[in-house]
Amino acid sequence: MPQAIAGLLLPLITSSPIYFLGPAAVSAVSLGLGYAATAAALYGIQAAFKPQVDTPKPEDGKFNLRQPVPYLPFVLGRVKKGGDYVFLEERDGTAYHIIVSAGHHIKGYVEHWLHDEKLTLTANGYVDKPDHFKGDGTPLPGNTDYHVRILTRIGNDAEIPYAEVVSKFPEIWTGNHRGDGLASVLMMPDTVAQEDYLAVYPNQEPVHTAVIDGHDRIFDPRTGNLGYTTNLALFRLWHLTHPVGGKLSLSDIYLPEWIEAANVCDEIVINRSGAQERRYHGGFWFRANNDPVDVGRLMDQAAELVVYERPDGKVGVHPGKFVAPDVRLDARDIVALSFDANRRRGSNVLAVRGRYTSPENGYVTTDAAPYGDPYADDSERTRTLENQAVQSHNHMARLEKITFIRANAPRVTVVAHYHAAKNVRFRRFVRVHYPPRLEEAIVELTGRPKLSLRNLTVQFEGIVVPPTLYDFNAAVDEGEPGSTVVPLPPSGVPVPQNFDVVIQNEVVAGGATAAFARASWDFVSAALTYEFEWEPTTGGTKQAAMSKAGDSTVRSSYLADGSQYRFRLRAWSGGKASEWTEYLIRTATADPVAPAPVTGQTATGGAGQIVFSWIAPNSANYFASRIYLNIANDFATATLMATEYGAPNSPDGHTLTGVAAGAYFGWVQAINASGVPAAAAATGSITVT
Repeated sequence: MPQAIAGLLLPLITSSPIYFLGPAAVSAVSLGLGYAATAAALYGIQAAFKPQVDTPKPEDGKFNLRQPVPYLPFVLGRVKKGGDYVFLEERDGTAYHIIVSAGHHIKGYVEHWLHDEKLTLTANGYVDKPDHFKGDGTPLPGNTDYHVRILTRIGNDAEIPYAEVVSKFPEIWTGNHRGDGLASVLMMPDTVAQEDYLAVYPNQEPVHTAVIDGHDRIFDPRTGNLGYTTNLALFRLWHLTHPVGGKLSLSDIYLPEWIEAANVCDEIVINRSGAQERRYHGGFWFRANNDPVDVGRLMDQAAELVVYERPDGKVGVHPGKFVAPDVRLDARDIVALSFDANRRRGSNVLAVRGRYTSPENGYVTTDAAPYGDPYADDSERTRTLENQAVQSHNHMARLEKITFIRANAPRVTVVAHYHAAKNVRFRRFVRVHYPPRLEEAIVELTGRPKLSLRNLTVQFEGIVVPPTLYDFNAAVDEGEPGSTVVPLPPSGVPVPQNFDVVIQNEVVAGGATAAFARASWDFVSAALTYEFEWEPTTGGTKQAAMSKAGDSTVRSSYLADGSQYRFRLRAWSGGKASEWTEYLIRTATADPVAPAPVTGQTATGGAGQIVFSWIAPNSANYFASRIYLNIANDFATATLMATEYGAPNSPDGHTLTGVAAGAYFGWVQAINASGVPAAAAATGSITVT
């Protein structure tokens, strides 16, 4: 009720023209003043105790909100933001995240991001890039190559439920959970093996954000159509007529002035690089519980708008450009005038520093090049201008210059006769001629004019500005923007370099020797540990050993003597592994010392057979003899025909049967238990009949 009384009476007292005041009128106005003062005081007390929520900054959209009942978000223009969780459950190794991005219909999703990585999606919504989101692990249902899938809804009036969630959780999520009018994302990351977790999800649990083209039902009075726009004047008009804003109807709006404001926002300007852009375009998002006054001021500042009440009671707007004043006040009209040259250090500035939302830097708050010289003296007097709805360096540079001019402009307070100044309250600029201080000066109003009923005068405050207030030469006035931050793709844990494996042996219990493998590599950092893996080339169980941090070697457990193995190595850091090296093939050798060669070797041919005989060497590590045969006198190309096991320093022999008739050459070669051979002993030529 206090708001209603104040809203009805205060415009009457401060704004409406008074042509005649009789005794009854004076009495009524006096009573109204009393009610208005009481109502205004009560309204001020309520506002003081009402919790205020600041309009979100770009950084506020980097994380998804988890709370029972969040306030609806509204997205105007193009922004990058997260959303609000409405569903999070896991089943069969896949998590299901439903996140609401906007509480209304949107034009669409432009880009999807997980943490700071931009994604490439397949036609079915599977994350194809970056590559680490593909690979081994438990696949998503119906797919074997991808670990994350993302589906979207743009907030249709009758939306389609996510069938993937309905089928998995029919007991809590049904076909009636459509999300009508809510733009949302369904993210489905799957489970991976523990050792692969940080390789697939290097930032751990995926956090989804998206670049969104927001509200696409913004009314444009120039066409009478609803659609998507980045025009700040149209944002402001939408906000005034929406329940989260001014709650007005279009019949309360003076549309011709809003059409002009929208046209001004669409004007082409040239930026520092010579490219064209729109004068006042941008984008931002806010919540339903944000103070509508603060949200409105954000757009007014970004588009240089002044919203006011016209004489006919409708809401008009002064666009962000200079309009030659049609109200002129001179000494005959002015009752009193105070002039402040504004040359005090405490009130003016040397430079203005702007902060805006940079799409080139991932939609984060970015510093613009300052306008002015903050180091002109040792005071470094600067003013900061921050507006998250501004998304262009040139746009912020223009606002910086305007702010700089206003901060250093002379201040005036004018009291003028009512009949000459009655239209001042409906103007943004007035002309004042009051020599010698003001000669045909342009005064921009900085507050609401006040009507004195006692003296029938109008008092207003303003600043003296040049008619070139909005002129801007980007080549001169726009400083050089900061460098665009290009995030480097994560290089991951480095793959080991100069990996090598050497088979070594040592004496074990009982005096026997056993073989093991020792891996080595180039030292990189004490923060890395290394996983050394091996398995028989014929197949079998894989085994592994971990190095200590800072080491550049690691050994295996004991290997089967004489068996061939393949070995590989990878590095670990912070729970994340590098890629494996290529395999190296080595043969386990417990005894590297060859026995002595056999002696007395002979080979006698017969009908389809050859009889070999020899004397085993007197070597303690002798284990067996191998018999080779070739049709040429070349051991290198000979074929192993048989292995005969026996004791050292004793006669031995072997008969080969089923040999085709012809001329042959034979060899007998002693080996130890590890298969290490002695020199082959030739038997000479052999004839088989």
